[in-house]
Amino acid sequence: MCTVCGCGDTTVEGHSHGHEHGHGHDHDHGHDHSHDHHGHHHHGAHGDLHFGTGPAGVSVGGMSQERLIQVETDILAKNDAHARTNRARLAGLGAYAVNLVSSPGSGKTTLLCATIRALGDTPLAVIEGDQQTANDADRIRATGAPAIQINTGKGCHLDGHMVGHALDHLDLAPESLVFIENVGNLVCPAGFDLGEDCKVAILSVTEGEDKPLKYPDMFTAARLAILNKTDLAPYCDADLDAYEANLRRVNPAIEVLRVSARTGEGLDIWIAWLRAQAGIKALRAKSAQTQAAE
Repeated sequence: MCTVCGCGDTTVEGHSHGHEHGHGHDHDHGHDHSHDHHGHHHHGAHGDLHFGTGPAGVSVGGMSQERLIQVETDILAKNDAHARTNRARLAGLGAYAVNLVSSPGSGKTTLLCATIRALGDTPLAVIEGDQQTANDADRIRATGAPAIQINTGKGCHLDGHMVGHALDHLDLAPESLVFIENVGNLVCPAGFDLGEDCKVAILSVTEGEDKPLKYPDMFTAARLAILNKTDLAPYCDADLDAYEANLRRVNPAIEVLRVSARTGEGLDIWIAWLRAQAGIKALRAKSAQTQAAE
């Protein structure tokens, strides 16, 4: 179960990862016999029901808030251990990893293909996450970039364990860019560290200006938001300034870029941002090595 949203996801370590690796782990089935049927829901001014008001921030039938907190803490602790391993592994190569997150249909894969072409000979690799099919990985491979597909089955997000397995199958060159295209979902991926250097949230201008307010955790966790499909803005009455204002309401520090993967508008700024971030990491790594040698 994914206690981030209570959706029934079983992609955490110790459950079904949706790939071929079979590992024996102890299973904590999370049975709780206190059966809190009320689920800590509250009524709003218009009789609206709010199930995310307890300490756990989520309600699951038959489980108390205390039990939900315990389960989530255990899941995230195991995930964070895998993420630390991934992060150390990437740091050892001087690789810069970006976790691309968004709702389905935001244009992640189209933007990623355009990004790969714009980066030219820059060494890079892609980890693709979807519930089913290798469609997106095939699109990435068509650009000439290496890509590993992770199918999560019923899972709603990638986790650190899955990404670690994918890294096993990637022959990363030193100082590579690594793109992790997460499962299309604006909820659960916000809570799972994969060992990346940053999360980049992609938001299509067709999704509605209030999207950041409806799903604040994702945009709070992201360092950068890309307003994608800006070429469609005139045709759907999208208010790009309102998008940016709402993004900064939930995350005042977030950077925002306006991009059209189809026309190429803003793509050069996105590429410059990537190169700058990777360069900063490389300089810090070299400085740390120099200090350690002294």
